[in-house]
Amino acid sequence: MKSKRALSEVVATLIILVISVLLAGVVTYYAINVVSTRVQEESLSLSDAHVWLNHAGTAGNPDYSQASLKVINTGGRDVVITKIEIRGQDAAWSSWAAGGGTPTDNQFVVYSVTNAPIQTDMYFQNDMAIPAADPATTASPFGAQLTGGTIITTGLPSTNGAGGVFVFNYASTDLVLKSGDTLLLYIVNPDSITINDIGLTVSVTIYTAQAMYYQECNVQAY
Repeated sequence: MKSKRALSEVVATLIILVISVLLAGVVTYYAINVVSTRVQEESLSLSDAHVWLNHAGTAGNPDYSQASLKVINTGGRDVVITKIEIRGQDAAWSSWAAGGGTPTDNQFVVYSVTNAPIQTDMYFQNDMAIPAADPATTASPFGAQLTGGTIITTGLPSTNGAGGVFVFNYASTDLVLKSGDTLLLYIVNPDSITINDIGLTVSVTIYTAQAMYYQECNVQAY
């Protein structure tokens, strides 16, 4: 009879273990790449969240209650901001309507996008104006002096951030924020904020197509 040779049981077991470990490593590496590519690249940094209420103002006026937020896209992916909530209540981009030529929208959002570094906080804008025309069809830019809290309506700078003045526009639809850019937001007359909320903590939430970002702040008296 011819002698037959084969691998010992120990060697065969080692080969099977090595192949299993290699396959598991490949699958794990692929899964990590998929997750990091499709999910983890989106990253927003929220700061300078404020909610103000002017107890001396008239409810419904643009100088009565405001919220502000600075959003920096620190990820490697452009994002679309689809919704903003203050204390769980949607902030309307703009529901502008005119009756007899008089605008009736007292809730709206204004925004400014820049890729320049911003070293200042955001402040209450006591000269905020209700849009005079439908923002969806008419561009209505204005300037806000972040350091002084006074809107500049003449001599707007050609670039955002020149002289501390940032050009804001009325929002009428979802906002696109490119990677590395900073978005400055003012939410005028957010729902459910009253004089009894001064000193209380409320939430500010940003929604994108992929995730939600949450920050809390105290309601301040202006």
